Amino acid sequence: MKHLVLTVIGDDRPGLVSTLADVVAAHGGNWERSQLARLEGKFAGIVAVGVPDDQSDDLLAAARSLDDLEVSVHSAGASSGDETATHLTIGVLGNDRPGIVRELSTVLGSHGLNIESITTDTREAPMAGGMLFEANFDVTVPSGTDLVAVRGELERLAAELLVDVGIDETA
Repeated sequence: MKHLVLTVIGDDRPGLVSTLADVVAAHGGNWERSQLARLEGKFAGIVAVGVPDDQSDDLLAAARSLDDLEVSVHSAGASSGDETATHLTIGVLGNDRPGIVRELSTVLGSHGLNIESITTDTREAPMAGGMLFEANFDVTVPSGTDLVAVRGELERLAAELLVDVGIDETA
């Protein structure tokens, strides 16, 4: 089996996922993992598939020929999971302003933390006016990382940005 990562984007409409799933199935492929979402009228995502070696080229051609969906195909990389790593979930909520993701991701990266996933959203602030920014980061912390220093720097940054930060550690 060949493992591929498909990135997809198209104008949102009913049936996009079904269309792509049909192409994968028609070529003996297995839809293994995905993250898909609708944003700003577009439907976009990442899909990991396994496909028999002798069907991979045909699957690629069929996926790329879909009219309503732009598909890019990449060979899956090797897993770099650290069995001793700690995982953190970091939640952020505060008044929206440019640069929040950049500043938070800079702190995380400077400590060697890997962002596994991030979701962000903005919404109207009830009763206060303006916009609220909310983010959730799932990060992997390599063994040997000074979590006290990471927490301290995130709390310092939260105070500077005037946002609330919640940090939960999981095994």
